[in-house]
Amino acid sequence: MNIKEYMTELGAKARSSASLIAMADSKLKNAGLLSIASMLDQYRGELVAANNKDMAQAEIDGLDAALLDRLSLDDKSIDQMILGLQQVAELPDPCGEITDLTYRPSGIQVGKMRVPLGVVGIIYESRPNVTIDAASLCLKSGNAAILRGGKEALNSNKAIARCIHDGLEKVGLPTDCVQVIEVTDREAVGELITMNEYVDVVVPRGGKSLIERITNNATVSVIKHLDGICHVYIDDLADIDKAYDIAINAKTHRYGVCNAMETLLIADAVAPVILPKLADTYREKGVKLCGCERARKLVDMDLATDEDWATEYLAPILSIRIVDDMNAAIEHISRFSSGHTEAIVTQDISRARQFMTRVDSSSVIINASTRFADGFEYGLGAEIGISTDKIHARGPVGLEGLTSQKWIVFGDGHIRQ
Repeated sequence: MNIKEYMTELGAKARSSASLIAMADSKLKNAGLLSIASMLDQYRGELVAANNKDMAQAEIDGLDAALLDRLSLDDKSIDQMILGLQQVAELPDPCGEITDLTYRPSGIQVGKMRVPLGVVGIIYESRPNVTIDAASLCLKSGNAAILRGGKEALNSNKAIARCIHDGLEKVGLPTDCVQVIEVTDREAVGELITMNEYVDVVVPRGGKSLIERITNNATVSVIKHLDGICHVYIDDLADIDKAYDIAINAKTHRYGVCNAMETLLIADAVAPVILPKLADTYREKGVKLCGCERARKLVDMDLATDEDWATEYLAPILSIRIVDDMNAAIEHISRFSSGHTEAIVTQDISRARQFMTRVDSSSVIINASTRFADGFEYGLGAEIGISTDKIHARGPVGLEGLTSQKWIVFGDGHIRQ
C-alpha cells in the first residue's frame, strides 16, 4: 500500500467514526477518557521503554537540548497526561449547547447549537504528551482525530496510541476515532493537509518552518500560530520584586516553549535599578543577553539587531530594550510581536487597562508570567494548540475551539408570508 492509499484509508475510517463519536453522549465520552487514563497508568513501563528508544535515537541523531526536553517521557509526565484526561472529563461538554434563543416577529424561535467540527488532523513535533492532549480534546468535543507526531517520537506515540485504543474499546467507543499515522514519510503530511473529503481542519504544532509549510500547502482549513515572540514590559510604576520574579520565570522556566519571553522591555526610569540584578541571574542560569545601546550602557551584552527583535529563540537567549515609557513599549510590540502573548508589570491599573486594550495579541497578561498562556493554566484541561488567527479560534484552543455552531429554528407549523 502506497502513502496515498494508506492516508485515504485513515481518512475514510476517521470520517466514518466521526459520525459515531459525534452522537456519543457526555457520559460515554467521559468514560472513554478515564479508561484511557487507566491504560496509561497500567502500561507505564511500556510507555517509558518506548520513549527510551526514541530518546536514544534522538541523541544519536544530535537533537538539541530543547527538542530532547520536549521528547522526554517519564512518570511525572505520564502523571500529567493522566491528570489532563481527568480534567477534560470533568469539563462541561460543549456539544449540543443551545444559545441565543430568541423569538422573531414571525413567531419562530431562532438560536445556535454548538457542534463538532468533524475530523481534525493534528501535526506536531517531539512532544508525545500532545498525542494525549489532542486525543482527549477531540474526543470530548465529539471529533475524530488523525494524529501525526514527529518521527523522533514514533515509538512513544505508537505506545500511547495503543493505550488510547484499548481504553476506547473497553467502553465501546470506535477505536478509529483516534488514529496515529505510523509512517514517517513527509508525503503523509502532504496528503493529510489536502484531504478535503475526509479532514475538516488541520492544527500544526511545531517550529515556524513546519507551520509555514502547512499554511502554504494546505487546502484544508488551518488553525495555527507561526511563532511565539512574547514580550514582558516592566513599567516605571512596577513593583520591582514582582517584576524581577516575573522576568526570570518568563524566560528561564522553560526555554523551548512558545510562551517563553523572548524580549524584555524596561522603562528607562527603573532600568538602572532592575536590569543589573536581572542580568546577574540570567547569566547564572546560562542565558545569553543582547540589547539596545541604552541597555548595554548598564550591562555588558551583545548588540541586538532588528533580526533579534523578530526572532523566537526557543533557547537561553534574551533580547533586552530600554524604552521611554509604555507607549514606546507598545510601539515595539506592535512592530515585532507575533501576536502570541505579551505581559505588563505595573501597579497602575489605568496603564494596565490601556496595555490590555491597545496590545493586539491572543493573550495579554497583567502582573504575571507569560508562561501562564497555556490551555492547562487557563482551565481548558489541555489545549490543541495556540491560535494567533482572529477567525474562529484565538489563543489556547480547547474544547470550544474544536466546535462550530449551526443555526437552529423552532416553529409550530409556521410558514413564511
